[in-house]
Amino acid sequence: MKTTAARGAALAGLLTVWGLTRAALLLFVLKVITFPGPDVTSDVSVIYQGWYGVLREGTFPLDDVTWQYPPAAALAILSPGLLPFLEYATAFFVLACLADAVTLALLVHAGRRAGRSRRGAWMWVAGVPLLGPTVYARYDVMVTAVAVAAVVAGARHPRLMGALAGFGAMLKVWPAMLLLGARRRRTWTSALAAAAAVAAVFAMLMPGSFAFLTFQRDRGTEVESLGALVFHVARHHGWDGKVLLNYGSVEFLGPHVSWVSTGALALTGMALAWLLLWRMLAARFEAHTVADAAFTAVLLFTTTSRVISPQYMVWLVGLAAVCLCFRGSRMTLPAVLVLAACPVTVLEFPVFFAEVVGSDALGITLLFLRNGLLVAASVLAARRLWTDTVPRPVPSSPAPAHRTRAPRAGVPSS
Repeated sequence: MKTTAARGAALAGLLTVWGLTRAALLLFVLKVITFPGPDVTSDVSVIYQGWYGVLREGTFPLDDVTWQYPPAAALAILSPGLLPFLEYATAFFVLACLADAVTLALLVHAGRRAGRSRRGAWMWVAGVPLLGPTVYARYDVMVTAVAVAAVVAGARHPRLMGALAGFGAMLKVWPAMLLLGARRRRTWTSALAAAAAVAAVFAMLMPGSFAFLTFQRDRGTEVESLGALVFHVARHHGWDGKVLLNYGSVEFLGPHVSWVSTGALALTGMALAWLLLWRMLAARFEAHTVADAAFTAVLLFTTTSRVISPQYMVWLVGLAAVCLCFRGSRMTLPAVLVLAACPVTVLEFPVFFAEVVGSDALGITLLFLRNGLLVAASVLAARRLWTDTVPRPVPSSPAPAHRTRAPRAGVPSS
């Protein structure tokens, strides 16, 4: 058993690595040091700041199809206003770093209880910088902090978990998937109440709260997604489609793209059906099951999506980290595969994104590797969640064959 001094030294090492790696990320997004590839901070300095001006007027950016977020996302976009002494982009980066720190604090706290581990905190400390400066240049790290708080609260505070998941769903939809492993009705009712309250407030105060649903429906196949591999290869065999900026992401447009997009939606539907079947049959629930189920659900949702933007990986790192806080979790290998996918992700975006867009051999290889790791992690996570929670059917014993008793000695048989 570790002594108090050893635990203190381990924590100091964890915080030191976090501080050094996060300082590097801040230097990159503040452009003190130039990171290879296209500028990832333009989403904040141009798009987010533009939305900030519109949202301050009391309405959503209804004429901008790149606004594809639930209404509470407005809070993340408006949050730099809390630091009026800083320029908008700088304030956003500082708040993103703060969300990162809050997530680490939650994971450290979760790993201190009996039967827990600090592996989760180390997963977060290592995974985030491996994704590069994109993490601080998107608001996904803020959503991940809310999701991690929800899952950490799940075992002891079901109502709090529900409220956080419901609020998170109003930030970026995917935290609704955290509820699949929740057993208690009050978790669901709390989530619905929180989501309904947030939606009602925004609907009354700001017009166009749910315009994002139409914009999301019309999206195509993004160049980094699993389905996009079909067209990356097809371009070398005569396919005459194009790669264009469409609905805020770089997508394939042309013959048969709608087929692949429909196929991706079908895969997501199949994943959801499997999760619902698992939820109906699962009977063994441990302290780590909520975290394992949340990680598996979001992993399946991400892998089968029409869009796999680099910032989506921070969701998976955060939820994998919560799983690793539990010594009993069987998600160690899927978590390692997600961690391995992080440096490949930063290579495909932003470092070699031009090669990805051009369907060059290097770009295709990176996508095959990253998406292959996500597929492998998805299959393993789903398999382990099933075997860990769904009891195997007990084979029925065959009826014993009828046997004629042998006559006892000295008793004549009739």
